[in-house]
Amino acid sequence: MFIAGETLKCNRTSLGPLALPISEKLKFVINFVGRTFLWPNIIRPYVPHFNKVFDHFCIHAGGRAVIDEIQKNLSLSAQQVEASRMTLHRFGNTSSSSIWYGLSYIEAKGRMKKGDCVWQIAFGSGFKRNSMVWKCNRDVDTKIDGHGPWKDCIHRYPVHIPDFRKL
Repeated sequence: MFIAGETLKCNRTSLGPLALPISEKLKFVINFVGRTFLWPNIIRPYVPHFNKVFDHFCIHAGGRAVIDEIQKNLSLSAQQVEASRMTLHRFGNTSSSSIWYGLSYIEAKGRMKKGDCVWQIAFGSGFKRNSMVWKCNRDVDTKIDGHGPWKDCIHRYPVHIPDFRKL
C-alpha cells in the first residue's frame, strides 16, 4: 500500500492548487506554517477535503486494500467509493481501465448530472499513476445513453460486500 499512498500524495500535491477552493488552500497553508515553524511535532498534516470540489470519485479498482487506502486518505464516504467497489466486485482487477467501468457505473445509476466533477485516479505497474478530472457538460439520461457494461445488471447493484478481519 506504500506505493498507492505515495502516488496519491503526488496527485493531491499537483491537483490541489489547481482545483481546491481558496478556503481549503488557506487551511493547508496555515497548517503548513504551523507544522514547519511553530509546533512541528504537535500538529498533524492537514489533508484538504477534495470532496468539496469533486462530486464523484473513480478509483483504480486494483483490490480492496487500494480502495480502502484511498478512501481513508481522502476521507471519502462509502457512497463515494461505491462505484470502485462494485467495479472490483463485477470485473475484478482490470488494472487502470477500471476507472472507466467506475465512471460507467455512476452514469448507469443516474447519478451524473450537468456540472458534476469527477476525479479519476489510476495506478499502473510500478510507480506509474494518472489523474483525470472531468466536468459533465450535460445530464446523463440512462434511457437514452444506455448503461454501458452495466446494462444487464445495474439493477442488482450495489451489493453488500462483507468486511474481513486480518488474522
